[in-house]
Amino acid sequence: MKPDFRRHGLLLFAVVLLDMIGFGIVIPILPFLSPRLGASDFDIAMIIASYAVCAGVAGPWWGKLSDHIGRKPVLMICTSGAAVAYLILASAESLAMIYVARAFAGLMAGNFGVASAMMADITPPAERAKGMGLIGASFGLGLVLGPVLGGLLSGPEGSFFVPCLLAAVMSVLAVIAAWLFLPESHHRDKTLPRDDAANKQSLWSVLRKTQSRLLMLQYVWHTSSVSAATYLFPLWVYALLDWSAREVGIVFGVQGAIMALTQGLLMGPLVKILGELRLLRVCVSGFFVGLLMAVFATGAVSMVGSVLVALTGATLCFPVLNSFASQRSAPKLRGRMMGAASAAAAWGRVLGPLLAGLLLTVGGFRLAWSLPLVMVAMYWLWAFSRWPKRPVPTFD
Repeated sequence: MKPDFRRHGLLLFAVVLLDMIGFGIVIPILPFLSPRLGASDFDIAMIIASYAVCAGVAGPWWGKLSDHIGRKPVLMICTSGAAVAYLILASAESLAMIYVARAFAGLMAGNFGVASAMMADITPPAERAKGMGLIGASFGLGLVLGPVLGGLLSGPEGSFFVPCLLAAVMSVLAVIAAWLFLPESHHRDKTLPRDDAANKQSLWSVLRKTQSRLLMLQYVWHTSSVSAATYLFPLWVYALLDWSAREVGIVFGVQGAIMALTQGLLMGPLVKILGELRLLRVCVSGFFVGLLMAVFATGAVSMVGSVLVALTGATLCFPVLNSFASQRSAPKLRGRMMGAASAAAAWGRVLGPLLAGLLLTVGGFRLAWSLPLVMVAMYWLWAFSRWPKRPVPTFD
């Protein structure tokens, strides 16, 4: 029997939440752990980029694999790999080990695309944005609990072994929960012949036929801007306000709470009131306004406020993009489509920190904050163009 949205959507939410708590734990500590081992500001950007490059390379492959063997085993494999990566990070005694840990974590980072494909499997199109919002809410709650735990457990002396070890434990718990409770959502009918022609299509061909190439570009702009902001914020408040991992963790925790509230509770009603496209346009506009505030912010209130406004707008954009992507793919190719979206997002996480780190080195924080502002301006232009309104392709 095919899983239903109400029951099994909540189970998927719980599994992703456990994994995201582990992911969130390391967010506030990496910018402080790395300099202890000789890293510069640009090295920190490169460490973030190493994760994203590997995730961008591996994402489509994990999605394609889930189309063949099912979503559940791929989720369990990826989450197990994340646990190993956290253990490597916990034992890091050199900058090279941090690079290895984050690169390996990136190679195993197929969960977002596969979890999105699983949610698309169990939700009808009318409920798709709401279902994607539930996945986003699990990310948000993970970013509430994870960074707060990471900041608090690092302590005043900055001990990073315990937070990384706890991240590994949370990933192991996610694997166990998936194994025991999560049903498979993707069942290929083995009585039908294999569609070898579809399997051999290149990813570019799939995106062209489904009219999704410009849509994938928006994932790049979106995550470039979010990752640039996430990279810049700890360095910004450390340089101007002398904040530590504890304060950064609290701010990211507050943002995660906002993310969980808006995606978990407000996404469904907002889509019903505004429709997916109008909601996207409103939220991209908020994203742009927050980044514009960041360019000119100087004090603690304006600095924190600008980031919260920008990331809250970004938070509500992403489920809509995922809904668009999932509706443009046939069920037999859905894993590949969502894997492609995940990979495009990962490449954005490469581009954002690298360019922001370069601009920060050259011209300071105001110039660096101008980068995501320009990217979101292009995102905004696409949202208000005719391209998002093009008809969804039909499938045989």
